[in-house]
Amino acid sequence: MSSDEPWLPAEDDSQVLKLARKSRDAPFVPIGLAGCFAVVGYGLYKLKHRGTQKMSVHLIHTRVAAQGFVVGAITIGVLYSMYTDYMKHSSRSGPNK
Repeated sequence: MSSDEPWLPAEDDSQVLKLARKSRDAPFVPIGLAGCFAVVGYGLYKLKHRGTQKMSVHLIHTRVAAQGFVVGAITIGVLYSMYTDYMKHSSRSGPNK
């Protein structure tokens, strides 16, 4: 099996193109990550003005809010995916008699 042509991978994409493709396939994951970074950034910004609250409690609240945003975005994405896969397809086929 000798050939003169060199082997080339099926897709020679850069990391940016792979990320863009995966973002199109599952758009709620980057939305969740962006929300996570936004919540963490806001938590760090508010760190100076936390009042009498302990730092550990403030950081725990920030972590829980960031995780909640990510889990919520992924859950919405899964529900939307299930809706498009099952509900739209069953409504197109019509009622089964």
